[in-house]
Amino acid sequence: MTNIANKKLTLAKRPVGDPQPDNWALETETIDGLAEGEVLVQTALLSIDPAMRGWMNESKSYIRPVKIGEVMRALAGGKVIESRNPRFTAGDYVTGAWGVQEYAKGTGDEWQKVDTKMAPLETYVGTLGLTGMTAYFGLLDVGKPQAGETVLISGAAGATGSMVGQIAKVKGCRVVGIAGGAEKCRYVVEELGFDACVDYKEGRLHAEIKKHCPEGIDIFFDNVGGEILNIALAHLRLKARVIICGAISQYNNTTAPEGPANYLSLLVNRARMEGFVVLDYASRYAEAGAEMAQWMMQGKIKGKNHIVSGTVEDFPETLMMLFRGENFGKLMLKLD
Repeated sequence: MTNIANKKLTLAKRPVGDPQPDNWALETETIDGLAEGEVLVQTALLSIDPAMRGWMNESKSYIRPVKIGEVMRALAGGKVIESRNPRFTAGDYVTGAWGVQEYAKGTGDEWQKVDTKMAPLETYVGTLGLTGMTAYFGLLDVGKPQAGETVLISGAAGATGSMVGQIAKVKGCRVVGIAGGAEKCRYVVEELGFDACVDYKEGRLHAEIKKHCPEGIDIFFDNVGGEILNIALAHLRLKARVIICGAISQYNNTTAPEGPANYLSLLVNRARMEGFVVLDYASRYAEAGAEMAQWMMQGKIKGKNHIVSGTVEDFPETLMMLFRGENFGKLMLKLD
């Protein structure tokens, strides 16, 4: 197969604050025939993640920044339409980090085949993808929950937070979420089985956390940062663990990130605050995926996907839904 027109979105310049339309460039290239060992994939789904904002910055991080002129990094799922690699056959479905483009050509060394007869493609991009891995390893390996402990989760209706809460319930914990709005709070309690949820938009975060966590917090899984992190630190129990997964409230700041002014609570309570990056656990993804899939089959966990249909041109606006709090569950862009 030759002469396929591939639309791709590249990073045109680095954003200051919220990404703007001129931070991106839409380009079209022609993909020629495959060399021996190569595979051609048509993108079906793009994972939309808060981490993308950090990847756009020219700063030291756990992964190199996206270069100017480079296809925007994104995790994706798609269908093999041609293969000259014995590991793949036309019709296979795969996931990988080939970015915001309609097609991808490569050796497939870092792509994973998935069985869409067992679960739909969006499950492998979300619940059984890096979202699920983040929740699994962040809570279990970093937080080390024990039955009966109280777990507080910010961004509880989001992709990662919703999975963290369900895993904590599997482990016998009391789970309290923090989310924005009555509908999201209702969802995490009534549908996901959280014990309680605090609506931060009501402005009573201190009082509501104290109400629902009267003996304090054993584990705080933070996806938000900023003021919410600071308030949560005031409610730690002795030997509490604070897991720093993300800080979506800070990603578009034009000034230095707001740090935890209440950090002395860590000293008073002999608590531990630790950041983690899910990529460090790559060698154990299969282990986590097998256990997560079993929990899904048993009805102990479930994922909620927020799928927006569109084209690669719709990626910038879809990304901003995260920072406006408009997503409900795992956000993905489905390419028409």
